[in-house]
This record gives sequence, structure tokens and C-alpha cells, in this order.
Amino acid sequence: MPKLLQMEHISKFFGVVQALRDVSFDLLAGEVHALMGENGAGKSTLMNILSGGFQNYEGKIILDGEPVQLKSPIQARRMGIAKIHQELQLVPYMTVAENIYMGQEKAKLGFVDQAAMNKGAQEYLQELEIDISPACLIKDLRVGEQQMVEIAKALSLHSRILIMDEPTSAISKSETRHLFRVIAKLRDQGVGIIYITHRLEEVFQISDRLTVMRDGAYIGTVNTRETDEEQVITMMVGRDIKNMFHKAGANIGEELLRVEKLSFTPPPASFRRSLKDISLSVHAGEVVGVAGLMGAGRSEFCECLFGMHAKTTTGTMEIDGKTVELGSPRDAIERGISFATEDRKGLGLVLQRSIGENMSLPLLRQFSRLGFMQNSKERVSWQKMVDQLEIKAPGVHTLASSLSGGNQQKVVLGRWLLTGPRLLILDEPTRGIDVGAKSEIYKLISDLSGQGMAILVVSSDMPELIGLSDRIVVLCEGRVTGEFGQAEVSQEKLLWAATRTEGTQHE
Repeated sequence: MPKLLQMEHISKFFGVVQALRDVSFDLLAGEVHALMGENGAGKSTLMNILSGGFQNYEGKIILDGEPVQLKSPIQARRMGIAKIHQELQLVPYMTVAENIYMGQEKAKLGFVDQAAMNKGAQEYLQELEIDISPACLIKDLRVGEQQMVEIAKALSLHSRILIMDEPTSAISKSETRHLFRVIAKLRDQGVGIIYITHRLEEVFQISDRLTVMRDGAYIGTVNTRETDEEQVITMMVGRDIKNMFHKAGANIGEELLRVEKLSFTPPPASFRRSLKDISLSVHAGEVVGVAGLMGAGRSEFCECLFGMHAKTTTGTMEIDGKTVELGSPRDAIERGISFATEDRKGLGLVLQRSIGENMSLPLLRQFSRLGFMQNSKERVSWQKMVDQLEIKAPGVHTLASSLSGGNQQKVVLGRWLLTGPRLLILDEPTRGIDVGAKSEIYKLISDLSGQGMAILVVSSDMPELIGLSDRIVVLCEGRVTGEFGQAEVSQEKLLWAATRTEGTQHE
């Protein structure tokens, strides 16, 4: 197969910091080439250079045997290079069709042809086998659905080189299978695909070759069929990662939380899942996993436990055996409940604020006196969390936007740990982060539960849930359809319960 792309001896500095050091990469026509590495390895920087986002760099880019200078993302797209960003590049108050055709709008008699764009958008959505209306506003879609719109937008460009940065990080298993069928079709058409993911099982399923980067440098390229997970992980982190889940023997205490017949009715025209008669308990020192397919109601359940939908939630909640009513997240925090949302950039962080400022958000009263912030007290608390969680950053005043995904997740966790929670709710805590950062978060969860903290974990990664949890509850269409202890659980049982359409629970 001919080479579509060669990137030779690429180096990039940001001020005095060297982000890339003499990196080379090539892509063949009709292949899927996985680009691997921990967060901060330099993958995104290299792809931003290729997609025209960064212009000042050392080295050469060669397309079809000819050296090129990519001076802007628009020029890159015109040369057949499209990128699906990990962080969605969509306008919330525009429709699906308008987002797909942004910058390439269809016109008729000098006016935007909305009907033509709706028709074209529908064709791309159907190609992905996704049932979304082209006229729907982006803000009304869930994160996974928005991700599929981003993929449809890239398909509309008919690119020869397609960069996919964590394309499955927020979509379901069935949507992932649909996407892989589309990728196979594009590969057969001669499109070269650069596939960035932290999910090793996807790399071995979809890629032809893989290249590993570490600390801004090129480590090596191998044929996917000629390697294995252990070798790839060692290349990525520079060390072996054993006992990934750090699961110690459970020391489960008294019941901390009990929920009986929790139901949730979303507002009209909402895309949220309704919940029906969910009952669940969590004990001190216990890690309870929540499994289910996308749209099963897992996130809505977490939000209800955190008091986010008090007016539309019914049922009873007990903490330490006493009935409580949570009218708001503030009530939940005061009762010792903290919640790290799945959307860390959209809902979990203020990206243009510092690490410390993000950590202080739920604690402004605690860190203030007579209307003034106690800066020294804040800084001591910030630094304690940075040290405890090993957040890699120049200092506590570093902007959250400049951190890798794993370190951003640690900032979110640090914030909620500062509140001194007794129950910590984690919704997709490792989504979009590398294996090294995952291992650190797994260890943190194990340590916290060992100290007596109750933890509720939502994850789409079944091996992760099985490895972390003492007990797993499964949701399907807003109902509990299964509950399994550590000794009896398996991926097959979880999938069976997650695909049931009846509310009957399987023990």
C-alpha cells in the first residue's frame, strides 16, 4: 500500500517546554494505524500539527510524496485531513445538521438550504446507524449521541486521512460496533485512519499497526498482530503494571446509604432516562458498581442521589438508618455525599481556572472568613491534594485546561475529597484516560474504601467494574435488572442483565 503520509523528525516547543522530540510517523492508504501513549505523551500535539492547529514546529510533513506546509485547520481539511476531536467541537444551540455542515453549508438562491442539509445529515447518521433527528439541537443530546454527531461531521468531509481521537470514549458498545463497521468500509475505500484510544481491546480489534509515544518521544511501531497487550503497556509506561485493580480484601462496615423505590420523571421533551422503583444500599468500606448500557439511567440515578432532581424524584433515602430529604447538591454535600460527574470538562471543571480554584468550588464558605478568602488555608489544602493524588503540574495555579485527561480527573477527585465525603459517587471515573492514570485511580478507590469510605462507581468497562467492585447492580431502561456479588459476577451475566427489557431482577 502506498504511503499517504510521512511525518519526519517532528519537534515542538511551548516556550521552554519541549512537547515533542524528533518524532516520526507514517500512514498507509487503506490502513488503521493506532497511535498509543499515556496522557501527556504528545499524541494530541502531533495530531494538532498534522491537522493544522500548530504551525511552528521542526521537521517535515509529506503528503503523497510531496512536502507540505499546513498553515491552518481549514487548509488541512482542504487537503483531505479531518480530525474527530476527543473534546467535542459542536455548537450546543445549533441543530445536528447545522453542526455537521458548519463551514460547508448548502445554499440555494443565496440562502442556506436547511432542507438539503437535513437530508444530507440524515444520510450520514443512517450510515452510522444512529437514530437522531437532524433537526434536534445539540444541547438536547447526551454525550454519546454528541460524539456520534462529531463522527458524522468528519464523514461529511470525505477525507483521505481521518484522525480519530478517542472516538468511542462516550459511546455504547453497540454504537462502537457500528463505528467499527464504518471504519472497515472507509479502510476498504483507501482512507488512512489514525486511531487514538486508551482502550487496548479496540486497538487489537481494529488496527493494522500501532505506534507508541512516551514523554514526547517516539518509542516504536509494530504490526498489531505481532504484539500483545503486555508488550504495548510496557512500551507506553516504561514499566510493567501488575495487579491493575489493587483490590484488597473488603472490610465492609455498617450500612451507610439505603434507597427504596427511587423513581425519576424527567421534564417533557427531555432526553434523560426516567427511573422506576430503584432500590439499593451501600455500606461503609464497600465499592458498589453500577452497570448498564448507555441510556440505562445510570447517570440519572447518580444525579438523583446527589439531589440534582429533587422536585421530580420520589422514593425514600436513608443515611445511617435515618430518613433524609436532599433538596439540592448542597444538602448532599452537607450529608457527606460527593459526586464526580462523567463529563469532567463540561460539568466537572472550570477549564480556565486553576487547579486550586477548581478544588475550592464546593468549599468557598469553608475557606472564607468575614467575607474574605483565606488564601493561605486554601493553598495548604490544594497542595495536600496535589501531593496525595500525584497531580502532574507545575503548581496549584496551573490552569485546568492545560492538564492531561488523567490529571484533570484527579483535580475533580481532589475537590470532592476535600469535602470529606462518606459516600463518593464516581460516574465513569476513567473515561478517556491512559492505563497508567487508570491504575492510579484504581489504587485510590481501593485505598479510600479501605479507609471506610463508601463508593458507588458507574462504568461502561465491565472488566473494570468487576475488578473494582464488591457488588454490582445492573440497570436497564431505568430499572434494576440484576445484582451480583464478587464471587458470582461475570461479563456474560452483566451483559445478560443489561439487555433485559423487563423489570424483573436476576439474582
